[in-house]
Amino acid sequence: MAVVETRGLRKRFGDTVAVDGIDLLTGEGEYLVLLGPSGCGKTTLLRLIAGLESPSEGDVLIGGRAVTSLPPRARRIAMVFQSYALYPHKSVSRNIAFPLAAAGVPKDEWRQRIHWAASLLGIEHLLDRKPRELSGGERQRVALARAMVREPEVFLLDEPLSNLDAKLRATARDELKQFQQRIGTTTVYVTHDQTEAMGLGERIAVLEHGRIQQIGSPREIYEDPANAFVATFVGAPPMNLLQRNGMLVGFRPEHFLPESAAGGRAGLQRLSFKVGRVEYLGSDRYVYGRVPEVDPEAKVVAKLPSTVPDVVPSGETVPFVVPLDALRFFDRDTGVRKPPPPGPIA
Repeated sequence: MAVVETRGLRKRFGDTVAVDGIDLLTGEGEYLVLLGPSGCGKTTLLRLIAGLESPSEGDVLIGGRAVTSLPPRARRIAMVFQSYALYPHKSVSRNIAFPLAAAGVPKDEWRQRIHWAASLLGIEHLLDRKPRELSGGERQRVALARAMVREPEVFLLDEPLSNLDAKLRATARDELKQFQQRIGTTTVYVTHDQTEAMGLGERIAVLEHGRIQQIGSPREIYEDPANAFVATFVGAPPMNLLQRNGMLVGFRPEHFLPESAAGGRAGLQRLSFKVGRVEYLGSDRYVYGRVPEVDPEAKVVAKLPSTVPDVVPSGETVPFVVPLDALRFFDRDTGVRKPPPPGPIA
């Protein structure tokens, strides 16, 4: 295991700054997820750590050792890509053995290492097959096994589940998490999928425009976003934002309930919710509408569990409430988190 650190890391491509002065420090054995939209710099940051790109400025350290000028093979890292990049003409066993051959590991060690990695990932029965005979999830495990046999200090994973369908992705996510917990290797994982980030990461670094907007546990990122970007990027549906008195007032859709369902609780902000339409999604209903008395232009969504009675007919204005301690406030111009102002919002 090793700690990964970047200091003032910056990468320019012509006039474009892809990574803009990032300082990052993982824990030893930590599972850190880099989360953000396409083009935010997360894959470039991973490639800088791996040595596949050279930084314009700054340094990369692995295990306390400066590796900025070292090639990938000298960094004791293993990287798994989105495509898996398996050799179609080689068996699973030969694919896993490829980095051992490239590193000059004696052949009498191959068998032990291959079976060790394959047994950890449950693919021993696949060693004689070719990649075309495998499912997407099995190919993903082969790619992980190929990375493992190098006995790296750090795993770097670049959206390795994105080629899987939704059901298989959920299963693979669980397997990936269990696998990392068993081996305890420091892991940096790139994704644009917030569900993957929340489910896998011990901490999440949210990126936008080449900068880290916030880094924290999944709970911290979700419940206490540092700015309006994080608030609206993490969460499905995203946090509602209303403009009021020069600020943005935010609250999560699951905190926005019909007043009749609040049970007379104290500490609630009452809002008149003009219902537009209702989506039935089995265990949940999404109710879309507006709060004209606060921000007539903003679209608002409430996420109601099936346990809440159906009291939100389309086209009507219904009293809704949100707990005062669930409200989050942001500067309207910068999006930066602000303390709650005095008095009600409506």
